[in-house]
Amino acid sequence: MCQLCYARTSTTMQRRGFLALVGAAAATPALAQVDVGPPSRVRGLVPADEIEAAASQQYSQMMAQARQQGALAPESHPQLQRLRHVASRLIPHSLRWNDRARSWRWEVNLIGSKQINAFCMPGGKIAVFTGILEQLQLTDDEAAMVIGHEIAHAVREHARARIAKEQGTGALLSLGAQLFGLGQLGDVAASIGTQLLTLRFSREDEIEADLIGLEMGARAAYVPQAAVALWEKMGRASGGNQGPAFLSTHPTGPDRLARLRENIPRVSGLYQQAVASRR
Repeated sequence: MCQLCYARTSTTMQRRGFLALVGAAAATPALAQVDVGPPSRVRGLVPADEIEAAASQQYSQMMAQARQQGALAPESHPQLQRLRHVASRLIPHSLRWNDRARSWRWEVNLIGSKQINAFCMPGGKIAVFTGILEQLQLTDDEAAMVIGHEIAHAVREHARARIAKEQGTGALLSLGAQLFGLGQLGDVAASIGTQLLTLRFSREDEIEADLIGLEMGARAAYVPQAAVALWEKMGRASGGNQGPAFLSTHPTGPDRLARLRENIPRVSGLYQQAVASRR
């Protein structure tokens, strides 16, 4: 593990600054340029609040463990500040895909690890591993496509839908104690929190996340072609049968790059408008 050896600092104002940027109102939503269809209806079988509470608990435990190991980047770390800036530009554009995301307590943290990995848990809990930044030498545009892809999974509530499918149509968490044979609902939440970290998304979920992440990136003035460059780098990093940890929960396919290239023209106008508005 490539651990971070920076002294802990108390920089509450920096965190508040990130949250303030995230909380800024987005422009009036326009119609989506990529076609991903409606979200899965099966997600309604699992209460969103319970999933998000479980994710928040698991995320907090992970960050606490990383801090104890000296692997959690301090608030002042330049790479963390870079990631939070990227996320602050993307998040307002995620609201068109899920209005509930307005109330999420978004977090972005950086973990020192050689793993090529990143994730966004339900409720907007984002973590990026230093391995994906360093080993792939990500540009800001490519980092935006990683974060946008992960945010897309969260706002489309793919984890909520997958858990509902895996637990069956009667798997309401409010009845979790009986359903799972556990005495406390908290135990159910803990089990689901652990499951969120190893969840494998379907091919359809991956396509949605690719395309929504691409559009969010374009709306935030990040170069759309960076999505192709990112997955080309990811493919080279796989180096055979054992690929990066990121790919273990984000299966790729031969048509991934083709789909991205097909949709880049659809979001190019959004990118040009976004760039012009930032001048």
